[in-house]
Amino acid sequence: MPYISRMSSQDLLLLKTCRGEAVERTPVWIMRQAGRYLPEYRAIRARYTMMEALNNPELAARITLMPVDLLNVDAAIIFADLLPPLIGMGLSLSYKPGRGPVIANPLRTTRQIDRLRVPPAEESMAPTLEAIRRVRSELDGRNLPLIGFAGAPFTLASYAVEGGSTRSFTHTKSLMYAQPAAWDRLMIRMVSIVTDLLQAQARAGAQCLQLFDSWAGALSRQDYVRFAQPYTKMIIARLGDEVPVIHFSTGTGSWLSEIAAAGGHVIGVDWRLPLDEAHQMVQRPVMGNLDPCALLGPWRELRWQADEVLRSMRGRTGYIFNLGHGILPNTPVDNVRRLVDYVQESTG
Repeated sequence: MPYISRMSSQDLLLLKTCRGEAVERTPVWIMRQAGRYLPEYRAIRARYTMMEALNNPELAARITLMPVDLLNVDAAIIFADLLPPLIGMGLSLSYKPGRGPVIANPLRTTRQIDRLRVPPAEESMAPTLEAIRRVRSELDGRNLPLIGFAGAPFTLASYAVEGGSTRSFTHTKSLMYAQPAAWDRLMIRMVSIVTDLLQAQARAGAQCLQLFDSWAGALSRQDYVRFAQPYTKMIIARLGDEVPVIHFSTGTGSWLSEIAAAGGHVIGVDWRLPLDEAHQMVQRPVMGNLDPCALLGPWRELRWQADEVLRSMRGRTGYIFNLGHGILPNTPVDNVRRLVDYVQESTG
């Protein structure tokens, strides 16, 4: 394969890697790269609530481009959140300081599930789709790709049933075990919402899509196969091959093969499983998997951690450098900038 210069083909670097093609260096971006660790983002959030920022396409576009300008990452990911699609379904979502997302009317009865709406994304998620169109017009001139995303059915359903973050998943698992038919009806609605949103993002200009199953690790392997995997598989199958899909989960290292069986052109890996083992397990491109806490340490330790990740994938085709989860709010920006530069220089 001929050499591809970074200046002329940055837009192809991530996408070629997603397809498992050889590239001149490892692409790098950071989950939650436009977030609370950036002073520029905190300045905006001092003036606007989370919901105001999400519903303002101009503001969302500006936030999306921040890490592109500040860090020189190899891709932008649209500034959005997993949970706003639930609003269109009839759930009352707010973001509470210190608590995160809160749903005032969580799903606790079959009647609530059966009354859920499934509006088109063009109606319920119009601000995000407009932000994608605005960002794409900016990124085309910079030769960089834009990533769109959505939550996987199990993660969205868990938020909807629990009413917010949880460690025990008692309401979710009680519904799964006691009323599997109602669980199926809920998950089919989630499949419809998520598929339509991801397809709409691709039409608006997203060139890569990420499906976040952040809470899949709360399940055992057998429960994942029974209660979550079939629905994720439906979404990825309906998306097809036109736009590459990154399938990300956490806490699933011991049964990552089941995540891969649900589909995805690229499998995201958290820091609990070495990347070379993950790559061998899933037999396709992988993304990850630096521990986000490594960015809190001194440069000598961060560089060692990054070298270990890069070493594990040396000589293998199909790798995107990223964290094993989202960047932490108290992360020094200089560490992130230095890490991005280091990965690009080390693999170029």
